Amino acid sequence: MSADGETIKHRSFTFRTAAAWTEARSGILTSEEKASIRISSPPEFKGEPGLWTPEELFVSSVEACNMATFLSFAAKSGAQVLAYRSHANGVLEFVDGDYRFTRVVIFPTITVVRGASEAEVLTLLREAQKHCLVANSIDSIVEVNPTIIHQ
Repeated sequence: MSADGETIKHRSFTFRTAAAWTEARSGILTSEEKASIRISSPPEFKGEPGLWTPEELFVSSVEACNMATFLSFAAKSGAQVLAYRSHANGVLEFVDGDYRFTRVVIFPTITVVRGASEAEVLTLLREAQKHCLVANSIDSIVEVNPTIIHQ
């Protein structure tokens, strides 16, 4: 509800992709007006080496959403972020008879202007982690272990 007691209606969004099998355990992933991506099962599951896998796309989706959400919050707050880089690890484990991602750990390195408040950057990171729509849509634990550089 809004401050005046009116119900706020939030929009819904639909994102469309398509997958087509090409050979063995490989295929092409497409979405309108975007470059196609060759995909495969991972080599650990008899897939073709050197191609993106659903597992990598899953982990990178959590990582990219966290980055985009952080940068959005940073821009709204006026935080002077000079650079953002990260890498992420997704832990795939056999649980209750199936493989599943149990944890995604993101390691961002954020460069801010000299004198910027490290506490503010950490608060923005926590808010981004809390509001990242991809992370909110999965059961995996998502951790963020930042390094903040002042420049």
